[in-house]
Amino acid sequence: MRTQSRRFTERLARSSGRSFLPVFLPVFLPVFLKGLVFVVFRAEEAVSAGRALFAFGLKSEVRDRIMKGFMILASNDDGIQSEGLNRLVEAVSRIDDVVVVAPDRERSAVSHALTLGSPLRADELREGWFAVDGTPTDCVNLAVNGLLSERPWLVVSGINLGANLGDDITYSGTVSAAMEAVLLGIPAVAFSQVGAVPFNFDAAADFAGALVKRLAEPGASLPSDTLLNVNIPEGPRPGGYEVTRQGKRRYGDAVVEKTDPRGRKYYWIGGDELGFDDVEGTDFSAIKRGQISVTPLHLDLTNYESMEHVAQLAVPWGERGKA
Repeated sequence: MRTQSRRFTERLARSSGRSFLPVFLPVFLPVFLKGLVFVVFRAEEAVSAGRALFAFGLKSEVRDRIMKGFMILASNDDGIQSEGLNRLVEAVSRIDDVVVVAPDRERSAVSHALTLGSPLRADELREGWFAVDGTPTDCVNLAVNGLLSERPWLVVSGINLGANLGDDITYSGTVSAAMEAVLLGIPAVAFSQVGAVPFNFDAAADFAGALVKRLAEPGASLPSDTLLNVNIPEGPRPGGYEVTRQGKRRYGDAVVEKTDPRGRKYYWIGGDELGFDDVEGTDFSAIKRGQISVTPLHLDLTNYESMEHVAQLAVPWGERGKA
């Protein structure tokens, strides 16, 4: 080892006054070629590795910021022209660069629908704002896997025009955009403004900015496989927020039957005002008391408490599995 070091020192000394290229070329050319192959065939991993190398040795807060990435992706289900989306982007763009990929029209209550039977088109309306003729799930999937050159470190969805509480989240395109992000391994937050037209997004935008700013700080993160469903109450500015669990909606006769001028019947779903179970600790309860509700959700829908019960059904079919 000492001999090799001495030889390198002698070569370096002999090159004094000349170009250092003859000395360093044999040493670094193989490394450069390997790195080039790595970049070509493992582009995404190379970006992460390069970011880590660049961040090494920097202050912890700077290093943490570099490792998280440099982009937030925003989407919604009310369409790219929605005031709620514009207010959300305005709030979080003070924290980081934002790219918007959202439906070109309203896509409320489409749940987690993914377009498979037809192509998607994305039009860039202005720099960093893409309108997609698909669902919120389409928008997030297309953005991450097609439109963006770098994965966002966070996805925000909303601000939805209306609540997404309790069982209603299963219908929500706003929440489903965040779900798609989590499926792709990206932390996500869905924001919804409770109430009706005309909406006041001031408190929702302010809280969105505060929450995203906190998530951008060193050491702050969400658990894996977790998204946040945030609902902001209408009326006076909320005095605080509560971490809640998903509540229970009481569904009634929410179908309205009508007759058109030609005598044919048609139907509106969701005509009645629906109730909810007012249980402490739930999202409904927090909203009723004028607090912001923050509900952590995950995508494992397994009812673990019921597995043993279902196993005991003993269905007479082949070899019975064990729980």
